[in-house]
Amino acid sequence: MRKEEAGEIRGKVVEIAALVRYQEGAVVSRTLIDKKVGTMTVFAFDRGQGLSEHTTPHDAVIIDLEGEVEVTLGGESIHLGTGQMLIMPAKVPHALKAITRFKMMLIMIRE
Repeated sequence: MRKEEAGEIRGKVVEIAALVRYQEGAVVSRTLIDKKVGTMTVFAFDRGQGLSEHTTPHDAVIIDLEGEVEVTLGGESIHLGTGQMLIMPAKVPHALKAITRFKMMLIMIRE
């Protein structure tokens, strides 16, 4: 998302899940806020798509907007459904795999 586009939604009520569309066989993302203190990004995962295991130096929050996802966090498998959230601590390995088409908001808090 261009900075101009992000500004277009500021101060307006929006349906979060509508901010990003599914694309067959892909993961699509749209950054809403990118500041020194953190980021806010909306993702759409086609069924079976995911993010491979990685770590980040910052805490992150996943908010499930639509669908189901399997999150592996520190070797533990966690199932999330619509309306649920998960706080992932910094420096803990994690991965995601969409069980169904899945949309999420990712909020990363930097120190």
